[in-house]
Order: sequence, then structure tokens, then C-alpha cells
Amino acid sequence: MQKINYQLELDKTLAEITKTGKRPSLLLHSCCAPCSSYVLEYLTDFFDITDFYYNPNISPETEYRHRVDEMKRLINEMCPQVAFIEGKYEPERFFEMAKGLEKEPERGKRCLKCYRMRIEEAAREAKKQGSDFFTTTLSISPQKDSQILNSIGRQVSEEFGVPYLFSDFKKKGGYKRSIELSGEYHLYRQNFCGCPFSRR
Repeated sequence: MQKINYQLELDKTLAEITKTGKRPSLLLHSCCAPCSSYVLEYLTDFFDITDFYYNPNISPETEYRHRVDEMKRLINEMCPQVAFIEGKYEPERFFEMAKGLEKEPERGKRCLKCYRMRIEEAAREAKKQGSDFFTTTLSISPQKDSQILNSIGRQVSEEFGVPYLFSDFKKKGGYKRSIELSGEYHLYRQNFCGCPFSRR
């Protein structure tokens, strides 16, 4: 199967938006402050952004709360024009989804289901908010496959009727820039995705 250059797809969409002279609304699912830093810096020139924090995979709750606080602080300090919505913290939903997949390797079936759960919730919120687009920061991670994430985004977009903003945020030095911004804003950079299986 031929790989799609999702950075090129994003470039095309941004060029079309620039031509119209209008600023569409974007519901951005954020996984954490470090990953979101570059994406927010990049996309605030083109969109009116609502940052949506929905990550029931993160445990324990103290870890989850620390990451939420960092997300809020980053927005307040870097781009206060961005709205913030915290989704429900429902770790029981994640553990129910992960049943039978506890021993799957990283990037295996459990992770794919987790991506889908979070992207679906972002689409649901985008529809509720009447957003023009929705997307996720997940593709900035070198550990995440943008082909898979964008494929999920496409499927979910069709299900919910909200356009998905195709992207591969690790391109154009995105991941490197996120590390630089993490240093500038003294962001907490966690060393695991958030779920107890990845921590193990």
C-alpha cells in the first residue's frame, strides 16, 4: 500500500485556507503539553483553535492532573487566545477497552484502539462545538505512525461528519521544535505515554 505524505496534504489545506482569507475553527485533541507546543505554534496562524484534552489512558490520576495543569499553563503562557476544554477523565473506559490486550507490545492492537477512542471523542466534541475541522497532536511523536493515525482520522471523520485535518506534525522539524519549546516553557516531559502498560 502506497504511503501518503500527510504533511503535503496539510500544506494543501493550509494554502486553500490562506486563499479564502477566513479562519476556520479547529478542535485539536492534545495528548500532552510538549507534543502540543509545536502544533499550537504552527496552527494558530491559520485556525481559531479549541484545545481538547481527552486522555483516559493516563494513570494514576496524579500523573493525569499534572499533565492537564501543564497543558493549561502552556496555553496561558504561549497562546492565550486558544480555548481549552478538558474532557472527562474516565480511566475505567480505557481499562475496559484494553481487556485481553494487556500484554500487547507498544504500537500493537491496544495502542491502535486507544488512538481510535481518543480521536472518536475529539470528533464527538468537534461536532458538538460546530468545529470546521478536528485533528490530534499524536502524529508529532516519532513513536506514532502517521499513516495509521490519519487512516483512523479519515474513518472517524466519515462517521461523525466533521472534516479531519490530515497531518504529520513530526515533519518540517516539528518534533525537534517541540523539544525546543518544551525547554523554553520548562514543560514536564514524561518518559511514557501515560498508560500503566507502557510504563511497565
